[in-house]
Amino acid sequence: MNVIFVCTGNTCRSPMAEYYLKSKNLNDVSVKSRGFSGGDSANEKSIAVMKEVGIDISNHISKNITADEVQNADAIICMTESHRQMLLLYGANDSKLYVLGDGIADPFGCDIDTYRTCRDEIFSNIDKLIKNSFFSQVTVSVANIDDVKDIANIENNSFSTPWSEKAIRESIDAGTIFYVACLNNKIVGYMGLSKIVGEGYVTNIAVLPEYRRLGIGEKILGHVIDNTKAELEFISLEVRVSNIAAISLYEKFGFERAGLRKRFYTNPQEDAIIMTKYFN
Repeated sequence: MNVIFVCTGNTCRSPMAEYYLKSKNLNDVSVKSRGFSGGDSANEKSIAVMKEVGIDISNHISKNITADEVQNADAIICMTESHRQMLLLYGANDSKLYVLGDGIADPFGCDIDTYRTCRDEIFSNIDKLIKNSFFSQVTVSVANIDDVKDIANIENNSFSTPWSEKAIRESIDAGTIFYVACLNNKIVGYMGLSKIVGEGYVTNIAVLPEYRRLGIGEKILGHVIDNTKAELEFISLEVRVSNIAAISLYEKFGFERAGLRKRFYTNPQEDAIIMTKYFN
């Protein structure tokens, strides 16, 4: 897995993240850090607080991220949302972009304790990613009938009115295609898509609770879009009006609000926003 950490100057936050993850010696994980300006040494306070935990970043020299690096990375982990937005302008695939934790504030110009706090926040959030197998490769493929039980388990852990195994099997028999995301040989997420005369309709998309906020939903959706856009005029779906995170995800992939279904959901009752992504 090719991972790039990104911050503004590549002298404080992203090198601390890079060298910390390198210290974990994860198998098949290549790590680097980049910024939007290059040629500077690591910040002295960053060097000092990393030395306190036995990690030497004194030889680090900042580098600009390149278009080739953006294209070839498997995951680009940004320190803030503004970095993510900047990389979108660089042409990065949105499904590769992540923000570390809830965002890591820039310590530049602050005292040494602020750098320690920043370091510890970076370490803590990277530890969470490691624990949840973020740095293991997620694969997305078309489900088979043997995957129905796992899909039903995700349904039961995600929705107040989940589909049963029988309903999922009947849906497959009726032509719905289910895509599953696997991590370490475990199915952790899925998406159902019905294709009707060149139109795509999402039945559901969900990820097991313990694997959320790791970009798995983005990987599934990105995979489905990439593999169906040549044959479909559009993909449409419904989402609860209160599900801000899901709405934000769909908007990132170019879905637009196309209407409202009153009282579409039950338990609890709620309106649904119809969102549609059109393909040229």
